[in-house]
Amino acid sequence: MFPHTPSPPAVKICGITQEQQARDIIALGADALGINFWPKSKRYLPVEKAALWLPELRAATTLVAVMVNPDRALLDRLLADGLAHILQLHGDEPPAEVERLMEAGAQVIKALQIRDRDSLDQIGQFPCETLLLDAYNPGLYGGTGETFPWDLAVAAQERYPEKKIILSGGLTAANVREAVQQTHPAAVDVASGVESAPGIKDLDLVRRFIEQARLG
Repeated sequence: MFPHTPSPPAVKICGITQEQQARDIIALGADALGINFWPKSKRYLPVEKAALWLPELRAATTLVAVMVNPDRALLDRLLADGLAHILQLHGDEPPAEVERLMEAGAQVIKALQIRDRDSLDQIGQFPCETLLLDAYNPGLYGGTGETFPWDLAVAAQERYPEKKIILSGGLTAANVREAVQQTHPAAVDVASGVESAPGIKDLDLVRRFIEQARLG
């Protein structure tokens, strides 16, 4: 899903909570959908509700389960019930946990909050190939809409050319083209930047975001 030298980058729309919106967003051309299984998120979708319709979309898109410090039971259920192709970890999961999941056959994206160039050091500690870089917000785990410093994404790719970088944080249809031109990420990720309310996507904004990302 996430090539090393994408042109254009993959587009992931995150925080999907409704089946029809998921289908509409797939039809608009999104490469992946992010489903938030963290109960404290404004875009939380309980596993029981997701299980009613999410498996039907597996063949149509890439499903990414977004979690924060998940327990083993949740991880096992997501994989066993076909609710995710990829696990995206936004919490304090150590490199050893990422390695354990990978050894069990899971595809993993580790999300990292990046404050400055020194905080890029943590990228090299994680065994997964794909990392999502987000704005630094202590105590918060993504979805804040704060813009990520694009120069740090460039620095990350220069230091870790073997990694695939997903750019997130504050992206909108108005700035994603410039972001792609400056950082050349493997993918771009958006949640609040294409919403009318938390968990409710504005399909016109989604369409424009995808179009602009691919013009970059």
